[in-house]
Amino acid sequence: MTAPFRATPPEPALRCRYGTADEFAIDEMWSGVAAFLGGTANVIMQLSLQPVAYGVMDSTVETGRVDLHPWKRLRTTLTYLAVAMMGTEQERTVYREAVNQSHRPVRSEPGAAVEYNAFDPKLQLWVAACLYWGVVDLEERLHGPMDEDTAEVFYQYAARFGTTLQMRRQMWPADRKAFAEYWNTTLATKTIDARTRAYFDHLIDLKMVPRPLRVFAPLQRFVVTALLPPQLRDQMGMTWTTRHHRFAVVLLRAIGAVHGRLPKQARLFPMNAFLYDMRRRHRLGKPLL
Repeated sequence: MTAPFRATPPEPALRCRYGTADEFAIDEMWSGVAAFLGGTANVIMQLSLQPVAYGVMDSTVETGRVDLHPWKRLRTTLTYLAVAMMGTEQERTVYREAVNQSHRPVRSEPGAAVEYNAFDPKLQLWVAACLYWGVVDLEERLHGPMDEDTAEVFYQYAARFGTTLQMRRQMWPADRKAFAEYWNTTLATKTIDARTRAYFDHLIDLKMVPRPLRVFAPLQRFVVTALLPPQLRDQMGMTWTTRHHRFAVVLLRAIGAVHGRLPKQARLFPMNAFLYDMRRRHRLGKPLL
């Protein structure tokens, strides 16, 4: 069972082997496989905030809807993560403008039961928090706990998940202790209604991809169940036993052991491939989304 996020205050002087928060060597510690393992569970976490869920489900931007265009949505989402984490400041600016164009129509109609606006920085803070929490959770499941210096420096660096859009840097909780308070308090308020649960089940069971690929749906459901915080797992009506937990621990550690021995470019795949594709598209003047 995943415990609530806890953190200890940082040491006065950080000696992270990956560099400072401004120049963190993300390509030395990031696992590209985590994008596939944790993607759907992280979407569920993000959309457990109702305005985010309804903004996605009711979006009129059909080309960006995962239920209608799953491969395009996969590409644009993973490209955003790659640019946010590994891109230059100029690349982050360029991709922000592309995402902004797609997000402009994503706002609720007057009088809607659930109000949302894709430009709301508070919603973006929650999405960024989910992305950060998911990266740390999976990295530690795959490779073991981060040392305190690395954990704190990476936390400061991870503000880029939100600042690559409209989230202001000062909105990011000051340190991991402050983040733990924000995360645990905010997660406790999350509920998944029937409509959103049905949408999640559609994603988990791969109903949006060709039928032959749905053979992977049981594995996906197992991994999603393993990676969800217990509160959201319960709201999804998912069964999780001690036996399931033990198997998940062994499976993820085995994947991590193999993955950690790969050359860096193989370890970063597919994130490095999506970043390359974004750079190629920009150079050729092609749409980034």
